[in-house]
Amino acid sequence: MAFYEIEFDPRAAKNFSKLDKSTQKAIQKYLNKDQLRRNPRTFGKSLRYSLFGLWRYRVGDYRLIVNIQDDVLIILVLDVDHRKDIYD
Repeated sequence: MAFYEIEFDPRAAKNFSKLDKSTQKAIQKYLNKDQLRRNPRTFGKSLRYSLFGLWRYRVGDYRLIVNIQDDVLIILVLDVDHRKDIYD
């Protein structure tokens, strides 16, 4: 089975760079799990309503909103933020 590549949207990359180093390390560790990169739908939760078609991953108090693109095997991280601010 092929591995999905992880890519960051420019907005997500900017938000990610603003996080403290320990949080960045935890998120990178989460995204580099082999199981996640083989089948990204086994982790996380599908979103509803205005975010239908996107997925949410939970890493501590932070959330990652991602778009899983099966045709090109990419997990595109669209946003990274604290759980209280992510859905605004």
